[in-house]
Parts: sequence; structure tokens; C-alpha cells
Amino acid sequence: MQSPKAGPGLQAHSSPDPELQPGFELTDPEKLTCPLVFCSPHSGAVYPRRFLAMTRLDALTLRRSEDAHVDRLFAGVTALGAPLLRAHFPRAYLDVNREPYELDPRMFEGRLPAFANTRSLRVAGGLGTIARVVGEAQEIYAHRLPVVEAIARIEGLYQPFHALLRRIIERSQVRFGYSILVDCHSMPSSANQMDGHGKSRDALVHADFVIGNRFGASCDPLIADAIEHELARMGYKVARNKPYAGGYITEHYGKPRNGRHAVQIEINRALYMDERTLAPNVHFPTLAHDLLGLARLLADLSLSGSGPTQIAAE
Repeated sequence: MQSPKAGPGLQAHSSPDPELQPGFELTDPEKLTCPLVFCSPHSGAVYPRRFLAMTRLDALTLRRSEDAHVDRLFAGVTALGAPLLRAHFPRAYLDVNREPYELDPRMFEGRLPAFANTRSLRVAGGLGTIARVVGEAQEIYAHRLPVVEAIARIEGLYQPFHALLRRIIERSQVRFGYSILVDCHSMPSSANQMDGHGKSRDALVHADFVIGNRFGASCDPLIADAIEHELARMGYKVARNKPYAGGYITEHYGKPRNGRHAVQIEINRALYMDERTLAPNVHFPTLAHDLLGLARLLADLSLSGSGPTQIAAE
């Protein structure tokens, strides 16, 4: 199977904003040598001027929801023979780690499609496919958006992004008998968590990394165990599934019985950047080096059922 390369082939989608052409980028290795697929869906930092004109917040505030520099932290994986897919559009503009139509009707002028999921917990929290808030529940938009704006972002960027992600996952599974999707994210050093009564509270995140595998449902246990063991060996504090068990990408693409494994990695931002200015700190190169070592370990894992296989229907 031929895969799209970074460059003109990625401009086939029709973004509602010319500044987002292309809206995402696939960096393919010179030769595909392992079943790993890396995805950085929230590291996009291109904020179209038309989008900024719709908002009530300054650019730095909008960037609080961005997984700044995560794509750069994992850039070395292509040298190991693994592809890296990264968004250019920011999470505040469009969140591909949600269902395709997870939308809050209070945000829009006009009627949403009947199939839209308007009642999820993520929508209630303001963090649907088109987010309503960033940071400490700060409202993004000055006015309601036309429904056609949401549809344009979803059809022009969300759907092509996932179509490409599916293709590179399938390519790896065909080549190696299984695929391992590593969904790459970052978390603030203080995160909004839920207490035992369902109320939110701010809490210091004591972990350096949180591994999300949907409580064991999205990948072979060997994968999460190997990640946790290797990071702990490097001296990092590691948690699993709390407070982040994996979002839509991990849940949707993690089908271990079908030979498709998915795991989410959340990195504490204080490890590699100044959270106030979003500038990388002096520890950035060390962390990038360690993540490359982790990727090398995952590339060398051997799961059962290796060898060419048919793609199972989802």
C-alpha cells in the first residue's frame, strides 16, 4: 500500500481556512521497518487569523490547550522506521481526539445534524470536537458560530485526518501482522481532576507520564507494561489510566483482538517546557532522547500473531 507523503499530497482536503493548507502532516520513514505508528493530534500551532477574529481570547491563552512541542519530542521516531502524523491546526480550533460530531448546540446558530452527540460528558465540560472553553473554563468565542463552520472544519480537516491515520495503521498491520499506535500528548503539571463526589478540583500531577490503555482494553498488556517499566527504569514517575485513560483515538483504534493496538502517552509539561511562556526548557533534549529510547524498545517488542494478516472489519 502506498502512503501519502508530507507535501502536496496532503493538500487534497479542503480546509475552511487557507492558512491551514495542509492542515496536517505525515512524515514517513525512508523505509517502514516496525509496526509502530505515532500520532500527535494536539501539537498544532497554526492559528488562522479568521479563527482568532472569532475569539475573545489572546493567542497565548488559546495555546493553553495545545500539546506544545510534542511533535518535536517524538520527531526522531522516523529514523527508527515509524511514521509520525501531526496536526497543524490547534486543538482549540478542532479536536480530532473526539467523536466526529461531538458538539454543543449552545455554541452554534442553526440546527446541528440529528446524529450529532450533544450530550456527552466532554460536551458538557466544553471540550467537544469544537471546543467551547480552554484553560480554566475560559470561553473561546465572542459569538455563536454558524453550524456550517463546524461542518466545514469536520469535513475539511477531521475526516481527512482520520482517513489518513486509518490508512497508515492498516499499512503497518498488513506489513507486520499487527500495528501499535502511540497517541502522543502532554498534560499540565496541575490538572483539573474529579473528586469522589463528581466535582472538579485542581490537583498537582505527581506523575511524569500517564499511560492510557483504556484500563487494559486498547492494547496487549505487554505494551503498557513495557512502557511503564522502561520509563521507570529511566527514573520517571509513571501512572496508568489516571487521570487520563485515553480519548477517542485510543478507544477507536485500539482493537487488540484484530491486531490493532493503541496506547496514549501523556507527558508532564514541566519536564520539557516553561508552562507560562510555552518555551522549551534545558531538559527538552534529554527528554527527546529518552523518548527515542522508549520508541526503540517498542519497535523491538514481539507480539503474537506477527506476519501478514487480513484487515478485520471494524
